Amino acid sequence: QVQLVESGGGLVQTGGSLRLSCAASGLTFSSYNMGWFRQAPGKEREFVAAITYRGGSTYDADSMKGRFTVSRDNAKNTVSLQMIGLKPEDTAVYYCAAAYYIRSNNYKYADKYDYWGQGTQVTVSS
Repeated sequence: QVQLVESGGGLVQTGGSLRLSCAASGLTFSSYNMGWFRQAPGKEREFVAAITYRGGSTYDADSMKGRFTVSRDNAKNTVSLQMIGLKPEDTAVYYCAAAYYIRSNNYKYADKYDYWGQGTQVTVSS
């Protein structure tokens, strides 16, 4: 049974930082491309960042470029999202997702991912 478990969310002030982690089990983690998405209340799920299965390439949403950095540790079956310069509009539930095969121009599409975590809440106060 595949499980993706996010952690590291919480309440932070504007300008603060958080590091989210996603622990994977039940799959050959090093074979999966990983993505981060977020969803704010009343809004559609939004692509944040992605990393290829070996970590050789990363993809970032333009609106978050330079503030969010995705990384992975295949030895520990984890993928992380380092967030700096947080803004109130970054408030959302953040999800990690796994895709066995995904074209490089499809990382931003949620329906291309095979497995999803339950999400972790990030709240940025003004």
